[in-house]
Amino acid sequence: MARFALTLTVAIAGGFLMWLLHMPLAWLLGAMLATALCAFAGVPVSLPRHARPPMTAVIGAMLGTSFSSETLGHAATWIVSLLALVAFIAMTGTLAFYYFRRIAGLDPVTAYFSAMPGGLIEMITLGSEEGGDERMIALIHAARIFLVVLTLPFLIETVTGVNIDRSGVTAAAPAAMMLDDVLWFAVAVVGGVALGVAFRLPARFLLGPMLFSAGLHLAGISDFELPAAALAGAQVVIGATIGCRFANASPRIVVRAMVLSAGATLLMLLSTLAFSLLLSLAGGDRFIAYVLAFSPGGVAEMSLIALSLKVEVPFVVLHHVVRVLTVVAGASALFRMIGRSNP
Repeated sequence: MARFALTLTVAIAGGFLMWLLHMPLAWLLGAMLATALCAFAGVPVSLPRHARPPMTAVIGAMLGTSFSSETLGHAATWIVSLLALVAFIAMTGTLAFYYFRRIAGLDPVTAYFSAMPGGLIEMITLGSEEGGDERMIALIHAARIFLVVLTLPFLIETVTGVNIDRSGVTAAAPAAMMLDDVLWFAVAVVGGVALGVAFRLPARFLLGPMLFSAGLHLAGISDFELPAAALAGAQVVIGATIGCRFANASPRIVVRAMVLSAGATLLMLLSTLAFSLLLSLAGGDRFIAYVLAFSPGGVAEMSLIALSLKVEVPFVVLHHVVRVLTVVAGASALFRMIGRSNP
């Protein structure tokens, strides 16, 4: 409990500092940076495993408020970008593998599972089972998510000139949320988690509440929005979870993983920009939506940026779910075919 309290204090302080500096996604990035720096310095920061799911469910319920019949009416046109996403995964995975193998000098198994653009927990598990360096795979994937979440908001602002709000979302004032809104929000969270668990959805604590909340809003049952304080708290916990992944590892190993991951992350982000530009030129002015949909970051984090920019959240979420499913489903089978044959 003492470590939990210390970690939350550090995360809140980091988020508040970023808020004062008017940084984009201040609470998420501030908490992530503060806890990562403390972990790197040897401060005993940690969060219990059950801390993130409730906060992820809060984000999911908020994401569901962005669903509308107009947005879903364009869903049939998303097939082109979903097919491009499969090609994107194959290309970025191949580039990252050769980077980790030829430039970074990792062994074939560790290089292969470190190169996959998604599925952090699954890649750690599969890589360990196949004889890879479990700790290095874990740190490289944690660094990838850290670096994408850290750099993407500033990259979007630089390339497009669009400012990302420091709160990360447009939220309701506390006074504007009535008792029935609170109750429907609770129903969306609890019912959504039950839905996600029952149907074994990927990212169940995010997708379940999101779908339940979307159903409530599309059906006109409720139009609740969450107060900024609740969303800030959720972002603090999610950011702290990312930062705490570097705890209990020596600074030398963390630095090496960061440096190695930075090269692969750069390749992935450049590929993201290239695919997004081509798709935007071919299919209308949706560059930011494509960037968010193809970026190899976390589903919750990328969705928060989409929500902040009022980009199609269902579009972004669907692409990230497909990305994770494609990576997880294909990584093990592909490795058995070609992984061991690589020199």
